[in-house]
Amino acid sequence: MPVDFDVPPAFRNNPTMQALETVTLRISEIFFSLQGETSRVGLPTVFVRLTGCPLRCGYCDTAYAFNGGQHVPVAEILRQVAGYQTPYVTVTGGEPLAQKNCLALLKALCDAQYSVSLETSGALDVSQVDARVSKIVDIKTPGSGEMARNNWDNLNWLTPSDEIKFVLCDETDYQWARELISSKQLARLCPVLMSPVHGQLTPVMLAEWILRDQLQVRLQIQMHKLLWGEGPGH
Repeated sequence: MPVDFDVPPAFRNNPTMQALETVTLRISEIFFSLQGETSRVGLPTVFVRLTGCPLRCGYCDTAYAFNGGQHVPVAEILRQVAGYQTPYVTVTGGEPLAQKNCLALLKALCDAQYSVSLETSGALDVSQVDARVSKIVDIKTPGSGEMARNNWDNLNWLTPSDEIKFVLCDETDYQWARELISSKQLARLCPVLMSPVHGQLTPVMLAEWILRDQLQVRLQIQMHKLLWGEGPGH
């Protein structure tokens, strides 16, 4: 549980906080856990999971966030985040960018001097995301069932502080991703991650393919699932 619900120091006696009382987002959950993915793996992190997603990937593990949730002011989200003693915050979903006020939340978190990452499907425009945010952008593979939703213009907005993520169902997905990494020179944009679908593709198999092809990517395993399994709050 959080130790308190004080506002971040950057917002104390700040009129911005009053404005953020009227900006709301539909929130599925806010929880404290270890980051299970990306280059921040293992770091104690506050996760802000927004409700709703326009995609329906076949391997989705957060379908519970498609609906429901509660409307919460951005100011209240900041108060809850401040209750945990960590500088790391991840905004995720669902698809967080499906709610327009997500941009205001990201800016407010950055203004409060948190180290902020955004997990996004890659289907929605990332051009307006605060430049201080580390964008973790999926590229949907054939096995996801949502390959046609990839917004390729997003590649123009990636920087070395961002990351591209491929979630792979099988070797067909791997080969498709490998060719895309080469043809679009993705590794020159930012770090590239490959993750096996939990329970469908073994990490050992994916590791062997990466080593066989001497592919310059980071293999990641969803550490939180190894620790706690699937479900809300992790």
